[in-house]
Amino acid sequence: MEMKVNSFSDLDFGSTGARSAFQWGGTIFALFLLLMNRMGQRSHMLTNLLVLFLLASFPTVLFKIVRGQFGCWVAFLAVALHLFFPDTFPVSRFILFVITPDWLADRFRDDIVPGILCLVITILVTLLEIRGVGGLENCECSCYCFSYWFGIACLVCITISYLAT
Repeated sequence: MEMKVNSFSDLDFGSTGARSAFQWGGTIFALFLLLMNRMGQRSHMLTNLLVLFLLASFPTVLFKIVRGQFGCWVAFLAVALHLFFPDTFPVSRFILFVITPDWLADRFRDDIVPGILCLVITILVTLLEIRGVGGLENCECSCYCFSYWFGIACLVCITISYLAT
């Protein structure tokens, strides 16, 4: 029996278990790295990359909630708070989840594209962190540094395991 594939999007990339592990694990470790970034060097580039990672790997159940009426209200409140506290509430990153067109969000999340994009993002995050600590020669070993590298390693492993299935 021959399987006929009409388009690239008809291929099944990864089982539901691998996709679920990628979505939940990627989200947990990306949020962990966002918190670490907020406590440490506060790199805007790193935050933007991790938000793109979250957009690609956010669990489907939570993604539908955020893109629904609840997300619209949260985005509205975030914009209102941003008017009074612009340094505390970076609104543009959350609004990306809410205003992305449905056709782009669905296509972006249901193919092999999120896995490849997340792999590229983890490579960029790794390079930014190496540059941020002053290179491999000047790397100081601390609890913060170890935790950060652990989070990056978990992101890489989760993404590669998703792409391998």
